[in-house]
Amino acid sequence: MEPPHQTEPEPGTGPTGVPETRSPERVPAQGRGRRGWEQEQARVPGRPEDAQLAEERTTTTTRRSDGSDNHSATDRGETSAPMSRPRPPAPHPNADGLRGATADPLDHPDPHTAAESAALENLLRCWVREAGLPAPANGTLRIPLPASGTALLAPVHYWSPTGWHRFGAPKLAGAPEQSPSLDAVTLAALLAREPSADSPADTTSAPAATSPAPAATTAETHHTATPTATDGTDLVARVADSVRRTATFIRERREHPSDELDLFLAAEQALVLGHPLHPTPKSRDGLTEAEARLYSPELRGAFPLHWIAVAPSLLAADSAWTERGRLIPAAQLTARLAGSELPLPDDHAALPLHPWQLREARHDPATAALFDAGLLHDFGAHGSPWHPTSSVRTVHRSGAPAMLKLSLGLRITNSRRQNLRKELHRGVEVHRLLRSGLAKQWQAVHPGFDIVRDPAWLAVDRPDGRPVPGLDVMIRHNPFTPTDDVSCVAGLVAPRPSGRPTSASAGAGAAADQPAMRSRLAEVVTRLAGRTGRPLGAVAAEWFLRYLEQVVRPVLWFDAEAGIALEAHQQNTLVLLDGDGWPMGGRYRDNQGYYFRDSRRAELDARLPGIGEHSDTFVSDEVTDERFAYYLAINNVLGLIGAFGSQRLADERLLLAAFRRFLGDVASGPARLRTTLPARLLDSPVLRCKANLLTRLHGLDELVGPVDTQSVYVTIANPLHT
Repeated sequence: MEPPHQTEPEPGTGPTGVPETRSPERVPAQGRGRRGWEQEQARVPGRPEDAQLAEERTTTTTRRSDGSDNHSATDRGETSAPMSRPRPPAPHPNADGLRGATADPLDHPDPHTAAESAALENLLRCWVREAGLPAPANGTLRIPLPASGTALLAPVHYWSPTGWHRFGAPKLAGAPEQSPSLDAVTLAALLAREPSADSPADTTSAPAATSPAPAATTAETHHTATPTATDGTDLVARVADSVRRTATFIRERREHPSDELDLFLAAEQALVLGHPLHPTPKSRDGLTEAEARLYSPELRGAFPLHWIAVAPSLLAADSAWTERGRLIPAAQLTARLAGSELPLPDDHAALPLHPWQLREARHDPATAALFDAGLLHDFGAHGSPWHPTSSVRTVHRSGAPAMLKLSLGLRITNSRRQNLRKELHRGVEVHRLLRSGLAKQWQAVHPGFDIVRDPAWLAVDRPDGRPVPGLDVMIRHNPFTPTDDVSCVAGLVAPRPSGRPTSASAGAGAAADQPAMRSRLAEVVTRLAGRTGRPLGAVAAEWFLRYLEQVVRPVLWFDAEAGIALEAHQQNTLVLLDGDGWPMGGRYRDNQGYYFRDSRRAELDARLPGIGEHSDTFVSDEVTDERFAYYLAINNVLGLIGAFGSQRLADERLLLAAFRRFLGDVASGPARLRTTLPARLLDSPVLRCKANLLTRLHGLDELVGPVDTQSVYVTIANPLHT
């Protein structure tokens, strides 16, 4: 098959080199408790890279006679062109928290303890953001728990201006010194009891002046059905499931740390810990252990698809996939992917399904009747294995012309991942819109950016014309070869066991060193610093500036010129790296995540008459502004800044200043755009932010109901506002 469009630029290619590994560290005996291990590790001297970082600080900041910091103009956000070389970062107030003074709990040798640590930090980060807690003055976070008559104390290892805080083991206030710290299930149960978890307070009080981080000022809950939260048992159960699965992922990846040769697939499999601000990022209720090994990207699973034949009377499909100007029907595309060995009856269409989904669908009596009547025919598992990507339900096969977005009724993060018919229409509609001339106009300005197209779909209707839930597939163009260095941003910033360091001094019987948890971003930036001889913070800042130009500016252009905001969170956003590791382009993927502005309806209809009729994609500008600010600014860019800071690669304050300069240029510079987002981010003291913990507590499914009532949003202080 050929690509469905002709505007796809060549992705960047070339190896990224072998990343440097951290120096071998002392590893405690297996089974030692997290708290005792942290205390012992606190006595370990600083690591070799700490000296480099300390040297950077010395060259960046001098002291005035009054003792205050005298930052360079770059630190104050007063310089120049986006691609100018920034000065190295000034020290963060909490910069020493994770440098030698305290061991990283994610590196604990017991996988379950490391998984518990990750879950605890996620819950604490969620609560700090959603309850609006300020930065503690004494290095210990205190969370009042009035419903339980106590309080929680957690040591702060790093306080992030953008929310990617790092915490040590939490304990209840007043607990004996030697008592064990809380586990994630207990913490989730305690938080679920609090009134703020059931009904967030509506207050207009300003954030604490002493807090350098965003604090919630107002929390409003949008509900699809019920105005009350669940009793918390679902949250607790899903936290336990997430911890258990994360421990398995860590154990397996420590034993087999080497990444896939297919660089795109390796990035899709990198999210071992998941979303850092979600309470249950790896919960997948309904999967057995055997199924999890096949269907989990974190375990590098692979499986053949299940194929069924669909009678013409039940077939629903659409396609805008073309080859040499000729339209290729969806059924022809799936038949090619299935291969000639599939004994497909005449006039029937081949439909690939996730094996788990077909098993569940056959439990439905109405669907089972279609099989019994011979209108659907089950061929079983067939063909070469496909690999689950980071979404779990979209599958990839190296070298195949298409990826397949399957329905999968598992609850993953906040939703059951089944394709809705309007979303299938939306993918093809956006492809047609781009081919109307919009893509050429876009890429004339930003040739390195495009949308990964979803130009065809195939599904099953009942005899009465109603869709059969879960029996469908979105056919997504695969523009990447195995050597293209492309990564979803979430996979790039995700800490994962990155390789097993060797210790020449380890004697017989010594505990084996564990692979350190490190992100691909850290490896790339560290290698660039070593190759160029420049300070790590300066390289990180330049990498970030290039990302803004290559990825963020094109997304803002699309909103300005087309009136379409993209749901460009980190998992939907792909960055292409050149042979050295610098950002050179980007892609957006997701047939669900489009917001057509109501105010631009006439312009969009002129480009593609009837647009939105079947896709239900037009959204009020007010809701569009809120979601665009959250997904692109908070989740994507501020999340990237938080990764740089919490992983000790750069000072977040410097990157925030760089982001402000970039937004100012977009809003009022020579190449200014008419999107409203930059001014909103620069001028508003607060932003609306999705609250994943509250959304989970209220039992909301983000794919159900109107777009403006699918989840809980809270108001947080804007870290960009000065």
